[in-house]
Amino acid sequence: MLEHFLGGLAVVLQPLNLLLLTSAVFIGFIGGALPGISGVILVVILLPVTYGMEPTTAFMLLTAIYGATVFSGLITAILYRAPGTPEAVMTAFDGYPMTQQGQAGKALGIGVLSSAIGGLVGTVALIVFTPMLATMALRFSSPEYFALAILGLTVVASLGGRLIYGLIGAALGLLIATVGIDPLTGTSRYTFDNLNLAEGVGLIPMIVGLFAISEVMKRALDQDSHQPLEKVRIKIFDLPILRQIGGTLTRSSLIGVVTGILPGIGASTAAMVSYSEAVRWSKHPETFGKGAPEGVAAPESANNAAAMGALVPLFALGIPGSGTTAVILGAFIMHGLQPGPMFMITSSDLIYAVFAGLFIVNFMILLFSKPFIALFTKLLNVPYSALGPLIVMCCIVGTYSVRNSMFDVWLMLGFGVLGYLLEKLKFPLVSIILGLVLGPIAESELRRTLSMSQGDPSILFTRPISATLLAIACLLLTITIVTPLVKRLRSNRSTSLSSKQRSQS
Repeated sequence: MLEHFLGGLAVVLQPLNLLLLTSAVFIGFIGGALPGISGVILVVILLPVTYGMEPTTAFMLLTAIYGATVFSGLITAILYRAPGTPEAVMTAFDGYPMTQQGQAGKALGIGVLSSAIGGLVGTVALIVFTPMLATMALRFSSPEYFALAILGLTVVASLGGRLIYGLIGAALGLLIATVGIDPLTGTSRYTFDNLNLAEGVGLIPMIVGLFAISEVMKRALDQDSHQPLEKVRIKIFDLPILRQIGGTLTRSSLIGVVTGILPGIGASTAAMVSYSEAVRWSKHPETFGKGAPEGVAAPESANNAAAMGALVPLFALGIPGSGTTAVILGAFIMHGLQPGPMFMITSSDLIYAVFAGLFIVNFMILLFSKPFIALFTKLLNVPYSALGPLIVMCCIVGTYSVRNSMFDVWLMLGFGVLGYLLEKLKFPLVSIILGLVLGPIAESELRRTLSMSQGDPSILFTRPISATLLAIACLLLTITIVTPLVKRLRSNRSTSLSSKQRSQS
């Protein structure tokens, strides 16, 4: 294995390949930092360019763009609460409050370091444990996928605000997820004979609307006088912060790897699951959503680790682990290659060159992110009266480019208004996204599970992995609900005792 990796590293360090790899990182930086543009779009755009390339070079380029895009979504998420990619939605939840508190440099430093560490952990796991991880993924069937989705949905109990708001938000997201063509029967649901809704409500219009457009409206309509810092000093290696987030980085990176290798789950889900676990393991869960460093570290380490983990089923099984890897699978087929069980044997040189390239990419993120972010932070000097319309324009262009649909643009603007109104009610917007992302997984896998068992739901509790995941979800949800009640009872008891002592004295 080491010999193969060193051989792949020698290929990567060839001058032309190294130049292409560097170019791919900067292309990914730009595409990921612009709201509405994602790794899928960039890979699709560059797919024709790679047709004339040698396969090893082509896939080093595509996978490097993929990894860099997942990272750079955090930049606008932290600075403007406009996630550049869907994977960065959770990062905005704590990253943007840190910016509002004058800690943008600190948040960006945590994000860069967490992304690089998560990516390195994912890449090392990819290299060392690919056969084992592929075997583990094969053990997951519909009951396990459903149980994992339910575990992810329990995070609504830990989100800021009232529990009932989180549950309503998740239910709204689940309802929106049912719009479109039923994936199992082909029946139209809640489309109202509108062909634009046949594919469902797009994740990009919803994310951009709820987070970016609503923030622009808030700043414009509320006449927000908050001025961003003129200069952001990014400190990536901060020992006290590293000690604070060390446990979160380890846990979230492992969650990202395991979640990433499960086909169809994706880095966005990994970020949400890791964020929920960061809240649950925290000694101060009330700080999340208000600028907690762990709230930036958890999703960024997880989504980058998951991006690398998503390549495991692609190489080992020929099954794409995410939307971007599905496009990369098409690129393999275009080049006359078929990933699968024999791919590690027949194309080991190509695979290990890609592994080595991804390993180098994570170091390039550490090296090049600071000067690249410095260019973006110069926008902080621009008055918001000029910057707001620029953000809206980028959101419109990015949203339109996904499906070339003006309907998506109007949908985005509608969700922007909804997001603005919900924020007035202190509503956790991320709970809606959580329902939209995990809803289709939970629904389709539950129906497949019931088909497997001929309508008997007990299959969820007789399979060890699914039963364990559901038990953990119930336990964590119970703890999250009961703990505040216990604290309130203790507080009331101590108050009554102190008042009794005062009255006696």
